[in-house]
Amino acid sequence: MMKTDELLIAQLEDKIQQADDWGVITSGDFLDVHQRKVLMDYVRGRKLPVRLLLYGGYDDAERCMPVFLPEYLPDIEVKASESGAGEAGGGHALPPEVAELLKVVRVTAPKGGRQLTHRDYLGSLLALGLDREVTGDILVRKGEDPLGAGADIIVEAGIADFIEMNYDKAGRTNLKASVLPITELHVAEVETVKKHDTVASLRLDNIVSSAFNLSRAKAADAIRRGIVSVNNIETIKPDMDIEEGDKIVLRGKGKTILREVSGKSRKDRIRILLELFI
Repeated sequence: MMKTDELLIAQLEDKIQQADDWGVITSGDFLDVHQRKVLMDYVRGRKLPVRLLLYGGYDDAERCMPVFLPEYLPDIEVKASESGAGEAGGGHALPPEVAELLKVVRVTAPKGGRQLTHRDYLGSLLALGLDREVTGDILVRKGEDPLGAGADIIVEAGIADFIEMNYDKAGRTNLKASVLPITELHVAEVETVKKHDTVASLRLDNIVSSAFNLSRAKAADAIRRGIVSVNNIETIKPDMDIEEGDKIVLRGKGKTILREVSGKSRKDRIRILLELFI
C-alpha cells in the first residue's frame, strides 16, 4: 500500500528520533522518486540531529532507503546531493551495519526463453504478497550478459531469504533465485546513443522535449503530472534549470543525461549533447 506523504514523514521522524536517542543506525523502506522529494522537502532548512544517507546499493540507484547515522560515526564517503543529504553506492566506505541493510537476490532465467522485462519481475514479486517498499532497483540482464538472462534484485536484508525460498516463477518462466551480499551486485552495461541538439534555454521542459521527441507543451504537461524526475527526485516545475551531468527520467519513456553544454548557435540557441539510454 502506498504511504501518504504525512504517514511517510511521521515514520521517518520516528527513525530519526530512534537514531538520536539510542545512538544506533536506523533506516526506512525504499523510497520512489516522489517519496524522495517529500523527504528532501522535509529536511531542507532543518538541522537534523543525525546525518541522512540515501542508500540504494550502487551509485546510480533510483530507489533508495533513507539511513540515519548518529553523529558519533566517522565521516562516510558519499556523493553530496541537494538538501544536505548524501547518496552512497555499493558499499564502499560504508560502515558494515549500513552495507548489511541490503541484499541482492540474483535471479536466473532459462536459456532460450522469452526475455523477461522489469515489469515481469516486479509483477511476480508483488504476487508473492510483498510491498513494493521492501524492494529496490531491479537490474535486468539479457541473454548475452556474462551471467546470462535474469535479474539482480536489490532488497531489504530481512526479506531476502523469503524471496529466495518462494520466488521460482515469473508468468510461465521458471526462475532460480539465490541471495548474495550487496557487494556482489552485477550492474550490466547499458547501451546509449548520443544526440546533439539546440534548445532555447536549459529549462527542464526544453530538455525533456529534445530528449524524448515531444512538443514543449507535452513535455511541460508530463513534468506537471509528476512523471519526470531529475537526479532521482520528482520535479513538477517545467522551468527548472538543468545543468551538465543532470540525469532526467521520463516515466514510461526512458532516461537521459545532459552531457555537455557548448555555446550558442547562429540563431542564439544553446548547443547541447544528450546521452540517451536505450
